[in-house]
Amino acid sequence: MNKNNLLVSGSLCAFLMMSNAYAIPLLKFDNLDNGGFGDLVMLPNDDGSSSELNLPFDINFFGSNYESFWVNNNGNITFGGALGSYTPEPFPLSFFNPMIAPFWGDVDTRCFTCGSVFVGSPNASTVMVTWNDVGYFSQKSDLTNNFQLLLHDQGAGDFDIEFRYDRLEWTTGDASGGSGGLGGTPAQAGFDAGDFVNYFMLPGSRTNAILDLQNTTNVSGGDPGLWSFAIRSGNVPGTTPENPLVPVIQDDGYQFDFNVNLNQTIFIDPDVAIGYEYVVDDGPNFASVLIPSALPNGDNTFELNVNNITYDLLAGSVFDFTSLDPFGFNHFSIAGIDTTEMLDPNNPFAFVTGLTFVDSGIVSMRQIPITTFVTPVPEPETYAMLLAGLGFLGLRIYRHKKV
Repeated sequence: MNKNNLLVSGSLCAFLMMSNAYAIPLLKFDNLDNGGFGDLVMLPNDDGSSSELNLPFDINFFGSNYESFWVNNNGNITFGGALGSYTPEPFPLSFFNPMIAPFWGDVDTRCFTCGSVFVGSPNASTVMVTWNDVGYFSQKSDLTNNFQLLLHDQGAGDFDIEFRYDRLEWTTGDASGGSGGLGGTPAQAGFDAGDFVNYFMLPGSRTNAILDLQNTTNVSGGDPGLWSFAIRSGNVPGTTPENPLVPVIQDDGYQFDFNVNLNQTIFIDPDVAIGYEYVVDDGPNFASVLIPSALPNGDNTFELNVNNITYDLLAGSVFDFTSLDPFGFNHFSIAGIDTTEMLDPNNPFAFVTGLTFVDSGIVSMRQIPITTFVTPVPEPETYAMLLAGLGFLGLRIYRHKKV
């Protein structure tokens, strides 16, 4: 719809909005102006952009090196030039303008009570862009969003992307089919190489579930609303065992949502103790699994169960599901991890596994850890009584979600 000839629909789309009472606050720095957010990067506007801004460090993003960027009012930054698009197009994009978007939607800062967009560099290794209490088109501030993007230098072109969502109330501007800030084509979050191949979308993008980003996280032990991604050697998480894809942390397991290409191996980071399950909820089935190398204490044999049949596997081996069924499988489990390994469930590199899939497409999958209780060893006399009276009892606790 053309913004200059806007017709507002008479029907109101209503959605349940999640509470943001526990969303992570935005970072502020004492050495920055404007309440700790830095400098005002542009005057109140609709679909505007900043001038070209210098980065305090170089970044390698999908194999291209960048020294500057543009801040766009509509919830994103770009590296090939300014971007005024207000209705988010689904990744991957092909207009050769790489983008990092914490919340690509139709932001409008012209209203009297709307907030503004700020940029700051509190130190030589951090860039911070803040969309502070921003409204939506056309000049609406009855609902506002408060979110932030940080780039952290890790040296040699490597960097971390951090999204922080303090408050998300609206998803859509009136020119994107929305009404009252909802409906239509909702916002999108993630990053894109602009080459029509490499990209990553956060869960809920282009749906009303984008509001859930303030209540979820992919950081183990992190506060709701915090999302972090490591870009190493120009590659996004999941492309190497050293930089695995980190899941969304949930009470009943670990949720992964990502794009996969045919014959592409994705390395995911499951927090495990003695075993775990893999389940594809939507998208192509598993084609193979690459078992990691031997564990620190020498455990190198594991048990894979698929279709109710158990196979013994060695560390570093590949199991081909298509040898059993050309269509692959949407569910399998790995068990038999020796408890003497004492794998730390919070160690992001404890058991990095490689996966391939039978086809290309968007994959939504879960990893469900299998954990165990390790009880203290009692005094010798008590221990003998337990053995005599009760025998040996091994107790396992399974955290699971109905499949």
